[in-house]
Amino acid sequence: MKADITPQEYEAFKKFLQDACGILLGDNKQYLVKSRLRRILEENSLNSLGELLERLQRTGRAGLREVVIDAMTTNETLWFRDNHPFRILQEKLLPEFAERNSLQPLRIWSAACSTGQEPYSVAMVVDEFRRTRPGKLRDVKITATDISKSVLEVARRGEYEMIAIGRGLSPERQKHFFTPSANGGWQIRPQIKSMVEFKELNLLDRYMLGKFDIIMCRNVLIYFSADLKKDILTRLHGALNPG
Repeated sequence: MKADITPQEYEAFKKFLQDACGILLGDNKQYLVKSRLRRILEENSLNSLGELLERLQRTGRAGLREVVIDAMTTNETLWFRDNHPFRILQEKLLPEFAERNSLQPLRIWSAACSTGQEPYSVAMVVDEFRRTRPGKLRDVKITATDISKSVLEVARRGEYEMIAIGRGLSPERQKHFFTPSANGGWQIRPQIKSMVEFKELNLLDRYMLGKFDIIMCRNVLIYFSADLKKDILTRLHGALNPG
């Protein structure tokens, strides 16, 4: 980005981003915008944020729009992030569901799943529970969604570099749930990968995913306005099975 971001350009981009995916950029985040969008501007021979906004307003620019949203929404994530929810899942929720003896599958939704660490962590907990209480837990289906095509591609592959594997995974879990890949990375084992289905979804859109027993929607909410948080949480609540 050759030109500095003007106040007018920054305000216009803030509105674009909020309308597109709900993210509310704070004041004085121009440095973040420049760092995230620099490569996109270079690849499209654009000199300023204003030129990018003009390009985005033209018809037939859905691909560029998706690339910009990808760049602004992609964040680092960890395995078993903030371990407490996974401990609750393992010690309270899964035992309760196991005792119900329902014929219906247990459905879990990981919203804003990024590169897959959260839903795969959930699948690991399910696998560990089944090994300690064989035959007790019915079929489990994990749906994982994100707005970003690029992170979903990573998640679907289920292959990670060693530095990513080390962020939140114990050596025991690394050994049990991964195998070395031909590319020098680490591939998640099939029994974990098969539990998770990844889908592209904007949390601002309608949810056509059916009902769930457990929904995990966590750090993404910090990027939304108070009104939008309330709207999303209300609709997530509506997607939960009673009980």
